[in-house]
Amino acid sequence: MSEARLPASMGGAVDLSALAARHEQPAAAPASGGAPGGVPSAIIDVTDADFAQVVELSNRVPVIIDIWAEWCGPCKQLSPVLERLIEGHGGRLVLAKVDADTNPQLVQAFNAQSIPTVAAVIGGRPAPLFTGALPEEQVKDVLEQVLAFAEQQGITGRVPVGDGEEAPAEPAPEPVPPLHQEAYDALEIGDLPAAIAAFEKAIAQNPRDAEAIAGLAQVSLLSRLQGRSADEVRAAAAADPRDIDAQMLAADLDLSGGHVEDAFLRLLELMATLSGDEKQDVRLRLLDHFEIVGLDDPRVVAARKRLTALLY
Repeated sequence: MSEARLPASMGGAVDLSALAARHEQPAAAPASGGAPGGVPSAIIDVTDADFAQVVELSNRVPVIIDIWAEWCGPCKQLSPVLERLIEGHGGRLVLAKVDADTNPQLVQAFNAQSIPTVAAVIGGRPAPLFTGALPEEQVKDVLEQVLAFAEQQGITGRVPVGDGEEAPAEPAPEPVPPLHQEAYDALEIGDLPAAIAAFEKAIAQNPRDAEAIAGLAQVSLLSRLQGRSADEVRAAAAADPRDIDAQMLAADLDLSGGHVEDAFLRLLELMATLSGDEKQDVRLRLLDHFEIVGLDDPRVVAARKRLTALLY
């Protein structure tokens, strides 16, 4: 049994909002269990293909991610507890259930090295919560912490639950720039190279397009990690601390799992040993990481100061 490892700041690493691919049209419902824009339900089944809906929903209500598998004994203990507690919150929380056997992209995105793995998505940002089947009281405490943090971020909505309830009216969405939409459409079908190309075109047209810059950094990170296991990445980094590519990829993995400070520290310490073009490569990777986490994040501000000290 694992203990909860809720981060004090609840700050996830990768802003998943760039994966929300259908801003201008109502999202289609998942195959079962209700949907953010469909059948009223606080418990939904989601897949790699429709996870963008969950990211959008997390801007209104905190979403708890339960990564499970049919063969997993602890999952069968935990899932009913999560479902009962989520239902008891009257739509203030949503439980998104992810079958680990059929959704490898989400397993990798949440760095689920064992199951059950439970995480949260709040305002488009993921945060690891715990692994293993915790006692009900501990799960309840974690959910209360999630709600408290979401309230601090101004995320206090509800999903309609039960018959006869209507969803509150949503404001009209802002139009999405065509190249951004092209990138989101590519992400929806898992075409990372096409998404990268679309964001690069957007930046070429407007070098100050902050959303495209952050989106390119996010998708590029996903592309670098695609097809690689966490064990493979960490083993390569441990085998040769002087292998710059291996260390940068390990930092990508750290960031994707929510270990922001670890990712920054790995790259900053690596930079201190380098010079010339190699140092520049690591600096650019750090700048990408800053975009992903958010330039106003206190961890980015602190790391940027250390980066400046290394450069001058």
